Amino acid sequence: MDAMENLLTRRSIRKYQDKPVPKEKIEKVINAGLFAASAMGRQSPIIVAVTDKETRDKLSQANAKIMGTNSDPFYGAPVVLIVLAPADFPNRIYDGACVMENLMLAAHEQGLGSCWIHRAKEEFSQTEWKSWLKSLGIEGDWEGIGHCILGFPEGDGPAPAPRKENRVFWAE
Repeated sequence: MDAMENLLTRRSIRKYQDKPVPKEKIEKVINAGLFAASAMGRQSPIIVAVTDKETRDKLSQANAKIMGTNSDPFYGAPVVLIVLAPADFPNRIYDGACVMENLMLAAHEQGLGSCWIHRAKEEFSQTEWKSWLKSLGIEGDWEGIGHCILGFPEGDGPAPAPRKENRVFWAE
């Protein structure tokens, strides 16, 4: 798939097959995230890959609690890539957003579905999840930017919404 086609055809997927994602595909997606643009080339965001079902489910429950629901905010996706950035870095949100976009585009290129799920900031401000990061060897103060869920889509993705008009202005 060429880059322009990938950009124009990627959609957020909200229903996944109960099927594991090969590690090679996950690694390719992660590698694309690591090559995202970053302020001053600092490459400050990190990615935590969650493929363990028990951890994924606990993370889902924490996210659902913040959202105020009992449903799975990860839509059954078996993989969650958590993007975090140093809490004291002024460009953390922008750099993390670039990583998230690269992850989603790479997932599409790999034949996977993806969706950006919010509430990572709230999750990773909690003691339990800060401790979990430390248990993985991740030290310091991190802000959650987003969760990129991954998996094989169940059925076809949604059709693109019509593009809104009057969103481009030229200063010629």
